Amino acid sequence: MATWDDVASIALGLPDTTEELAWGSRHWKVHGKGFVWERPLRKSDLKALGDGAPEGPILGARVEHLVAKEALLADPSGVFFTTPHFDGYPAVLVLLDEIDGDGLDEVIVEAWLARAPKRLADDYLASR
Repeated sequence: MATWDDVASIALGLPDTTEELAWGSRHWKVHGKGFVWERPLRKSDLKALGDGAPEGPILGARVEHLVAKEALLADPSGVFFTTPHFDGYPAVLVLLDEIDGDGLDEVIVEAWLARAPKRLADDYLASR
């Protein structure tokens, strides 16, 4: 089970990353662009999801493009989901209580790579 401390540790371990508080939630940004954030469900989300609305902490994460989003949403683990608020937007929601450490690391790094400036991302990948 992942925690917000795990999210912060992974995100802040990536180059040029900052943590900010916005709308009462933690947001992590690379070079000023958000890539992961706390995303509690709103009333409209709960209404859209109905009885299937998950409980617990939810991480919002950018993805490279809508094809990547669809691939994550098709993952049989059920860790990834979306709401109508994110229709047409390259981001997924992640059940933080249900994702393992390796999966969380992958989601955060991929979100960071999707938002980082190309040179920064290339330098990071070359250093791995």
